[in-house]
Amino acid sequence: MTLSPDNPITLCTPPRVLCADGARLRIAPLCRRLGWRRALVVTDRWFVQHSAEFGGLLAALRGHGVAVHVFDGGAPDPSTTLVDEATQWVAREGVAPDHLIAWGGGSNIDLAKALSVTIPNARPVGELVGHADWPVAPLPLVAVPTTAGTGSEITPGAILVQPGSATKVALMANGLRPAVAVVDPELTLTCPARVTADAGLDALTHAIESWLTKDAIDFDVEGDPDPGYSGRSELTVLFAREATALVFRHLATAFEHPQDRQARRGMARASLYAAMSYATAGLNAVHGLAYALAGLTHASHGSTNAVMLPYVMDALVDVRRDELAEIARLAGAQGADSLALARSAPVLTRELVRRVGIATDLVAFGVAEEDLPRLVADGLAVKRLAKAWPGGAVADDYARIVRHAFHGELSGCRRR
Repeated sequence: MTLSPDNPITLCTPPRVLCADGARLRIAPLCRRLGWRRALVVTDRWFVQHSAEFGGLLAALRGHGVAVHVFDGGAPDPSTTLVDEATQWVAREGVAPDHLIAWGGGSNIDLAKALSVTIPNARPVGELVGHADWPVAPLPLVAVPTTAGTGSEITPGAILVQPGSATKVALMANGLRPAVAVVDPELTLTCPARVTADAGLDALTHAIESWLTKDAIDFDVEGDPDPGYSGRSELTVLFAREATALVFRHLATAFEHPQDRQARRGMARASLYAAMSYATAGLNAVHGLAYALAGLTHASHGSTNAVMLPYVMDALVDVRRDELAEIARLAGAQGADSLALARSAPVLTRELVRRVGIATDLVAFGVAEEDLPRLVADGLAVKRLAKAWPGGAVADDYARIVRHAFHGELSGCRRR
């Protein structure tokens, strides 16, 4: 698949990306080299109480002359309320960090990103959402993921739950990309099977969704000279393709044999490469509808992405046939009929979802048929994602996707 030579190429990443076994051991000396002396470490209580690696980080920082304060109130799907509470805690404690370190899953990293803005600006996060011209620039952030999937260590966004809203809100700007992304596969060895599956399918969603999204030449950046997301290019597709191949090769093994280091390394790279793609190309219907589904069911982000992904892929068979045929080949399919291959890609993706124990239709999530219009409406309300839909009429397509996801219908396999 070759994009038009007129298609723009953009790639936005953190200044430093470290990916290796033991990469976490470079954090303390690197912080000192960069001149940082006061760290606010953002994590959750599990790591404080149970992680020897986390304890090692704190000791190493102090050993290198970096003062440390720890906020351990991280929670799944951080809310705007949590961000404001953490900001107030920092003020009460008299903490004046010159950098932040996020340790944990994407939720902890997103919380730290938000704090990197609210702390220097001393304002509630609700006043900072929706624009990127903040009075004071974000504090630098070192992001250390302990799962292989979210990619938040690369992206320009902090996704937050807005209490009272059916969908999530985002702080979004290239200035929110971490200064250092530290991807250490050894930190994923203790991930429970469910977390491995959720995170791994999140990575697959990032890869495939950004591979199939709108071309950069057609992407509406609304006049922004420095957009966080700007559509796919040949460069983002290279990362997306490699990430997709790695997930199909390694996720089931990492799920079934969690101490398999080769599988863990493969998934760490898959997550990183997927993030290198989607953190510039952007996402569309899978995430838009997954946010709506999470608002309705409170199911995990990885699982809501996973259930929607095959049906979104199927809706794009006519406009992304060659890409979907290639995805099918990466999943192990053979043959010369590109249409048949394209239709098999969603089926093979759904088989992987089922293999790692995640439900494959909306009924299994407890969704009733009368909930479907609400899912469509809430998905469309995430306009930054709906505008990137590369298919036909977005409202009609979303309605069709949701209906097929409810009934478990794919064109390559009519019933699950």
